[in-house]
Formats: sequence, C-alpha cells, structure tokens
Amino acid sequence: MSAPTTGVQSLVRGFELLEAIGDMGGEAGLSELAGRTGLAPGTAHRIVRTLVDLGYLRQLPSRRYTLGARLLRLGDTASALLGRWATPVLAELVEQFGETANLAVLDGDRAVYVAQVPSPHSVRMFTEIGRRVPLHCTGVGKAMLSQLPNTQVDALIARAGLPAATQTTITDPARLRVELARIREQGWVRDEGEQETGVRCVAVPVPGPTGPVAVSVSGPVGRVDEAAVERLTPALVAAGARLGQVLNGVAS
Repeated sequence: MSAPTTGVQSLVRGFELLEAIGDMGGEAGLSELAGRTGLAPGTAHRIVRTLVDLGYLRQLPSRRYTLGARLLRLGDTASALLGRWATPVLAELVEQFGETANLAVLDGDRAVYVAQVPSPHSVRMFTEIGRRVPLHCTGVGKAMLSQLPNTQVDALIARAGLPAATQTTITDPARLRVELARIREQGWVRDEGEQETGVRCVAVPVPGPTGPVAVSVSGPVGRVDEAAVERLTPALVAAGARLGQVLNGVAS
C-alpha cells in the first residue's frame, strides 16, 4: 500500500486532533494535544491554527483550544442520518417485544439519544431525541463506557463524577469498573432503575468505526421482568451486531 500524500496525511492528523480534544472533554492545550497524538508541537500547532481559521476549533482566552461551532451542523446532520439508518432495526425490536427501543451515541461526557421507536403501550418509556443523559446510570451510557479504555473511563469519572439519581445508581468508581468488565465479557448490560425508579433497561454496545454507540430496550419493571429480559437479550445483541454492520458499510 502506497504512503498517503501530504494532503491526505494532514487531513488524517487534523481529525486525530479533533478526536483527541473530544476524548479529553472538549478542551485541551497544545502540549496536551501533541502528547496525545504523538505529533511534533510545531506540526500540531500548524494544523490547529488551520482548524481554528476554518471554525472547527476555537481558541479560548486561556490559549487552550475547544471544539468550534462549525462542528455543530455536521454533528446534527450525522446524528439525524444515524437515526434514520437505525430506525428499521429499532422498529423490529418494538414489534417483537412491545417496549421502547433507543439508539444513543457518546457526546462528550454524556450519552445523547439520536433515534427512538416508542412502545405501543399507553404506559411506556419515552425520551426526547437529542436528550443528553449521564453515562454511569443509564443502560446506553454503561454500554458505551464499556467500549472505552479504562484510562478514558477514569478521566470521564474525574470530570463528571458519579452522582446518584436513584437508590440503585452506581456511585463507587471501583464498582463501576467491575460492571464495565462484566459488560465487556457478556456483551450486554442492565439498568436496574439506576436513572429512573421502576424502569428496567437492557442495552448493548454497537460495534463500529464511529465511536461509542449503544442500542437499548426499556420499559416498566412489571412488564420487563426476568423472563422478558431472558428473551430480549439475545435479540438485542443480534440487533447491535446488525447496526454495527450498517455503520461499517456506511463508513467503508
């Protein structure tokens, strides 16, 4: 395989810098970026200045850099497309199990819902598209955390903390790490009323090149009982794999 041209290499490095800032919570100094990406400080500075000029990065008065407003339009469009591609798979889950199905992506230190097909029941779980929720106390959030290296998880915990939303919320970092190890081993996770009392959610990570993504099915614990979880889990794992194939196909 031939080496990339200078133009392509610069493009790759630009995206590496943007992703590095995103991984560090949306703000970083030049030396941090150079260290994170392995770029020489002079190279990192040239690319960062170009991204600032284009509006994809913004320099703060502290001389640190943060993601720029021009990314918002691209992010909104990408999220809408992702939701459109995922909707048929979510609809099949709802038709099969009768509970609300969701798709979420990682957005900084939070999960953001980008697609949903609601349950036909009058009493059902509902969340607005675009709603941002904590990672540590939601099924989709824990599924996405399981896709990250432990060093990045620790950095997220340091920034966002583990505040309690209900009595069952995991608030101990060590216990959360055990939970994430279990998810990586079994491929799925349960949310036992950790964000909202009386709600049970099953979620799985979606494999793919787009960054952490997760799909979930949730409903009242009276309907999503242990028998329902046993039936639902393999179907949800299969749905996550299908969505991963869709994302890989789009990205290739």
